[in-house]
Amino acid sequence: MQNAISLLGSTGSIGRQTLEVAEFLGLGVCALSADKNVKLLEEQTRKFKPAIAAVFDERLARDFKTRVRDTGVRVVSGAGGLIEAACVTGADTVVTAVVGTAGLRPTLAAIEQKRRIALANKETLVCAGELVMQAAERHGAEIIPVDSEHSALFQCIGAQPHKSMKKLILTASGGPFRGWSREELLKVTPEMALKHPVWNMGKKISIDSATMMNKGLEVIEAMHLFDVSVEKIEVLVHPEGVVHSMVEFCDNSVIAQLARPDMRLPIGYALTYPRREPSMIERLDFTQISALTFSKPDLDASPCLDLALKTAGRSGTAGAILNGANDAAVELFLQDRLGFYGIYESVSAALENIHNIENPTLEDIEAAGESAKAFVFERV
Repeated sequence: MQNAISLLGSTGSIGRQTLEVAEFLGLGVCALSADKNVKLLEEQTRKFKPAIAAVFDERLARDFKTRVRDTGVRVVSGAGGLIEAACVTGADTVVTAVVGTAGLRPTLAAIEQKRRIALANKETLVCAGELVMQAAERHGAEIIPVDSEHSALFQCIGAQPHKSMKKLILTASGGPFRGWSREELLKVTPEMALKHPVWNMGKKISIDSATMMNKGLEVIEAMHLFDVSVEKIEVLVHPEGVVHSMVEFCDNSVIAQLARPDMRLPIGYALTYPRREPSMIERLDFTQISALTFSKPDLDASPCLDLALKTAGRSGTAGAILNGANDAAVELFLQDRLGFYGIYESVSAALENIHNIENPTLEDIEAAGESAKAFVFERV
């Protein structure tokens, strides 16, 4: 079992649940970080007593430093502060729960320190999967997925050789609009899209789930994590949210991972792997499950998923363009400045108009994402 963690993004949904799990398991906390929620970060700092607290916003960091000066914690800020938090002395595992590409450089820095990465930031692999996985192999760093679907795949694969895997099957709840027609979806408002039927998530990922872009991003992430082509990944809609993903093997047997939908399970597994420890979640009572159903996603009603699947087959900066454009489009949708289908239209336009660089550097990847965001904002 790992003994201490550095937690990037401690005030978000995954971050808060990670601290619950860490406390339950008796793990130390060496570093915490937040973007803007310094009130909650102060509460966490006083409770868990990390060596470092990072606040991305430099102005808020100055205020935060004053507020916690009696704790002895070292306060750092900006992108450099996140990297310091990721590489803090004493942390065995770095939990990357920050939203967006802000997690990319800290993850790479932690990989260079041979830390275990409990990866909850899918943008890291969507935008720079090849660079990150190559760095992990070069430095001998473990990457353990925290997303429920990828954790399920990781658990199902176990020690099976790569050649034995026939297909990875990612399940999707279908979001709040499962079964809706394209015409019905034209009327979707931000308030409607934020009401997820299974998971309690932040605003950004809730909208991504509603458009099913989130599942497309997960396909790209799975390609890099498990070194498979997009053709070897299938998405199935599973509204009950009990089967978190499955692996079909060369002998046509299928292994699935089932549990109640609770992110504290994959978080805990990432922190204790290869051991399993008692968890905080309720056991799964099969006598209370009336049915487990599966169906193919409606790509006409979910064009963002279709777009992401097509992008998955492209290399270079395509993933960064997809991700950056989607970030901007979701922000505009939440501000009521863009319609629900405008998210797909904006991302599609960005992919068509922004040049895809093959064999990109890290700087190329970051620039592509920023260009995609600017392109989408300028269209409104």
